[in-house]
Amino acid sequence: MREAGVAIALVVLVIFFSAAAPYFATPENFLKIFVQTAINTVLASGMTFVILVGGIDLSVGSLLALCTVVGATIMIDPRLSPWQAIVLASFASMGVGLVLGALNGWICERWKLPSFIVTLGMLNVASGLARVVSDNSTITGLPQPFVDFGNLIFWGVLPSIFLIAIVVVLIGWFILKYTVFGRFVFAIGTNEEAVRLSGHTPRRYKIAVFAISGLTAGIAAMVYLLRLNVGSPVAGIGYELNAIAAVIIGGTSLSGGKGSIIGTLVGACILQVLSTGLQLLGADDNVKPIVIGAVIVLAVIGDSYRGKWLHILEMR
Repeated sequence: MREAGVAIALVVLVIFFSAAAPYFATPENFLKIFVQTAINTVLASGMTFVILVGGIDLSVGSLLALCTVVGATIMIDPRLSPWQAIVLASFASMGVGLVLGALNGWICERWKLPSFIVTLGMLNVASGLARVVSDNSTITGLPQPFVDFGNLIFWGVLPSIFLIAIVVVLIGWFILKYTVFGRFVFAIGTNEEAVRLSGHTPRRYKIAVFAISGLTAGIAAMVYLLRLNVGSPVAGIGYELNAIAAVIIGGTSLSGGKGSIIGTLVGACILQVLSTGLQLLGADDNVKPIVIGAVIVLAVIGDSYRGKWLHILEMR
């Protein structure tokens, strides 16, 4: 029901902008939407795991920046062949994100600190490390095979980077729906004390979800490099807020225990469709954040009533 409601909202938005905005319903515009949605979709996929256990991760934008400069630095190393550089950079980017994400979770659980505070601190740490690693400069000159793959377009409307995002979403969906780990993620978000009393340790699962969030930040960093072909210490500013917004709009409850990664994908698409549609309608750049902010607030308000609506439907 959550996914269906969000999907209907996306369809309504697409129909509205197709009728109201010139050039919205064109292959070129849909290609642009898919390209611009990819990074946020990957980040929001990992964020979904964190929010499902009742946490929050404010560090993913800065982790993305750090991972882009780490990956780009390795890829321009003249001692490596292009393919060696690409493979090593990919593993390094994901590894850095995974380790720092796990560190977020470990600190939260070791000292029982709010994830908001811990990840806010990591936001600044990762941002500073990105500037140190890159010497506060943009890194260019990535291998041509890497650049070519980032420019690939399938069937005229699906860019390679969006297909990467879809693969990440499908893996996340499978984990949450069909694995024991996924069931524990929902259970911890619903009632952590009940999980503890049943003889299981929520701590390791909560550390794991932050590690997953860091890992997806590393994957998003590679998507960023594929899209823009530069590693930048200032990449990812504000990305964490967009990721959180996509998760909330997608129907995941901020209190944890309820949500869907497919809904997160749809939420990310809604954000980008809104932004692109308003731009084509000639809306001022200052108006777009107002509209998107209002949508986020409405999504949170709707979440407070959604449980009652679903309960009524189940009773019927």
